[in-house]
Amino acid sequence: MGSKERKTREKEELKALILKAARKLFVEKGIGQTTIRNIADSIDYSIGTVYVYFRDKNEILHALHTQGFVDLGGQLKVLFNVTDPMERLKAMGKVYINYGLDYPEMYDLMFTLKAPIEFLEAIQKDEWDEGKASFDVLRTTAKQCMDAGHFKGHKLEPLCFLIWSCMHGMCSLQIGSRTQNANIKNAENIVADAYDEFLKILNIL
Repeated sequence: MGSKERKTREKEELKALILKAARKLFVEKGIGQTTIRNIADSIDYSIGTVYVYFRDKNEILHALHTQGFVDLGGQLKVLFNVTDPMERLKAMGKVYINYGLDYPEMYDLMFTLKAPIEFLEAIQKDEWDEGKASFDVLRTTAKQCMDAGHFKGHKLEPLCFLIWSCMHGMCSLQIGSRTQNANIKNAENIVADAYDEFLKILNIL
C-alpha cells in the first residue's frame, strides 16, 4: 500500500472513530448535552482535529443520521424478497416501528431533530436524499399493492404519507414517554396493538 492510500485509509478510520464516539455520547448523555469538546476528549484528540473532518456538530449529526438510514434501509430492502407486496407492506411497518423503539436516539435524529436538515440548508442542498430513498421504498411497495388490486379508490402519494405518518406518530409518542404517562391501559404493548388496529383500518390484516 502506498503512502497516499495509507493516508486516505487513516483519514477514513479517524472519521469513523469520531462518529462512533459521537454516537456513543449521544446515547449516554443526550444529543443536546454532547459537544465537540466531549467528542474530542473521548477519543483523545484535539477539538481542532474534529473540525478538520466536520465543520460543526450539525455535520456530525447529519453523518450519523445518514448511517441510521443506511441501517434502516438495509433492513427494509431485505423485505423485497417477499413477493406479495401486501405482506411486504405489513412487514415494513413492523420493521420501521421496531427500529424506532430499539434505537430511539437514532430515530429522533433521523426523523425529529432539525440539525441534519439545518446542515443541508447550510450547504445549500435542497434535497433530503435519505428521506427520498426511504419514501421511495414505501411508494414502490404501495404502488405494487395497488397494481394487485388493493387500496381501490385511494391516491398513492397521500396514502403513503398517511402510512408513514401513522408509523412515525406511534414511534414518537412511545419514544417521548407520552404513552406511558397518558393513562393508557397496557401501555407497554400499545404500539404493537395499535399497529394491528391500523392494519384492520386499512383492511389488510
